Amino acid sequence: MYDTILVPTDGSEPAGAAVDHAIDLAADCGATLHALSVVDSSAYASLDVSSQQVLDSLETRAAEATDTIAERAADAGVETVTEVSVGSPHEQITDYADAVDADLIVMGTHGRTGLDRVLLGSVTERVVRAAPCPVLTVRAAES
Repeated sequence: MYDTILVPTDGSEPAGAAVDHAIDLAADCGATLHALSVVDSSAYASLDVSSQQVLDSLETRAAEATDTIAERAADAGVETVTEVSVGSPHEQITDYADAVDADLIVMGTHGRTGLDRVLLGSVTERVVRAAPCPVLTVRAAES
């Protein structure tokens, strides 16, 4: 059913819930899992010259997040490709899904509603609207 599954991560709890689903789906389908972490360039755009240090630190954390997914997936017998990119998260995710011809994107959602969602925006919502393939959204477990 699925040959290529993309799971974007920011290392958050909702992303972790999505990772669990993505690994299970990939194992069941014999799919390759692509773990993508996007460093949001708007997070440091207004910083001065020292922003390269911030960018380097964010890229290191992003690589650690994708490496953790790859290790968990390997334990489940799932082949994984990891990638870190820099830019607008929803654009990077949809572009990457298109580039690897993903059959499915599995993403976490914070489950925000109302004013919180409007003010903060939603990467997942933007991906759902622009994705070149189906998107499975996974809500984080209630604490």
